[in-house]
Amino acid sequence: MKALVARSYGPVEDVVVTDIPKPTPGPGQLLVRTEASALNAVDVVLVTGGMKDSLPVQHPFVPGVDVTGVVEAVGEGVSRFAVGDRILAWNGVPSGGLAEYVLVQDAPSAALRPAALGLAESAALPTAGLTAAALIDEAKLQPGDNVLVVGASGGVGSFAVQLAKQAGAKVLATGRADEEELLRRLGVDATVDYKTSDVTAETLRWAPGGVDVVINLAQAGPTLAGSAAAARPGGRLISPLGGPAAFDRGVTAVYSGTRTPEGQLEALAAQVAEGQLQVEISARYSFTDSPQALADYAHKHLPGKVVITF
Repeated sequence: MKALVARSYGPVEDVVVTDIPKPTPGPGQLLVRTEASALNAVDVVLVTGGMKDSLPVQHPFVPGVDVTGVVEAVGEGVSRFAVGDRILAWNGVPSGGLAEYVLVQDAPSAALRPAALGLAESAALPTAGLTAAALIDEAKLQPGDNVLVVGASGGVGSFAVQLAKQAGAKVLATGRADEEELLRRLGVDATVDYKTSDVTAETLRWAPGGVDVVINLAQAGPTLAGSAAAARPGGRLISPLGGPAAFDRGVTAVYSGTRTPEGQLEALAAQVAEGQLQVEISARYSFTDSPQALADYAHKHLPGKVVITF
């Protein structure tokens, strides 16, 4: 079968489409014929070796943690899915979604694809939607809370602002000037151009005294202190990227990555299918062009999601 393959750690430009053996499902696994996949930041990290000490991969390595397709075979003990089912899944590591066939775990990280859910939207949803839902859960938002979302135009950010609005929050989103229309379409109350404005200063103008919650999807470590300064005393900072446990003025921090609680992916897929959540897709590529897609994703500013179809 054909797959997008990294033969060793190195630049994203080194990946190639080549032949590798078609996998066989083991106990608790599904063999899925891939119809589409979507790119995520972790794909670049895993290909380049940016986390090889803490999250090593075996080579040849096939990236792609988001996948949607048709179940072709099931392993022993699989009960939730059957041959012919159309599914979507967050495949975690070791990934594998950028191949004609991929092994998927029979777990809450996989769900049946609603008939009304488009193919590209199905591929774009799992990682970004599940991560955003986990962050919003940690934020413990109350109706009327003021929230700053840093990195709001990205895959996770585009879902986070919508879920925050569903929780009744008022949302200030950072983005570039040419992304304001997108952010308004997602429902934000106000925007700030991080290229030309001081985000903390603008946030404090919008919410004197500071916001209740900062959701920062763009920074990690000590650099989070800048956005934490936009939170009210005793406020909260939420991020998937890691950093200090607390900041000045009693601002606490919670760090959460992708989580797959029972029924969460099904619920998100249903919301998209019913038009309650938008999936922002900025670029679409064919699988033949997947090396270029990964290079573009790594080096260009592409809002929302990048989808590859087979």
